[in-house]
Amino acid sequence: QVQLVESGGGLVQAGGSLRLSCVASGSIFSLYPMGWYRQAPGKQRELVARISTGGSTNYADSVKGRFTISRDNAKNTVYLQMSSLTPEDTAVYYCNADGRWAWGQGTQVTVSS
Repeated sequence: QVQLVESGGGLVQAGGSLRLSCVASGSIFSLYPMGWYRQAPGKQRELVARISTGGSTNYADSVKGRFTISRDNAKNTVYLQMSSLTPEDTAVYYCNADGRWAWGQGTQVTVSS
C-alpha cells in the first residue's frame, strides 16, 4: 500500500505564497496521475489541481492562475506552488492518485487576512 506524506503548510498572510510537497512510498508513483485536494472546515474535500503521468495539468477555477502543480518522478514527489493566497484557501491539503490510495494526514494551510 502506498503511503502519502504531505508537508509544507503553515500560516501565511493574504497575498503570500507556500509550496507544498507530497512524497509517496513505493515504486509506482510515476504510473499514476496525481492530484492535490483540500478540505476546509465544514466543507467537502475538493480537487484543486491534477497532473497526468505525462505532465498535463488541470486546475479548479478558484485556483487557476495562482497555483501550479508539478511532479518529480525520480523523487516520488508532487508539488503545489501556491501564490496570491487568500483566506478562502485556508484548508487541510492532501495529495492522492485519484483517490486510489489511503489518504495521508494532510498539511494545514491557514491564510490570515
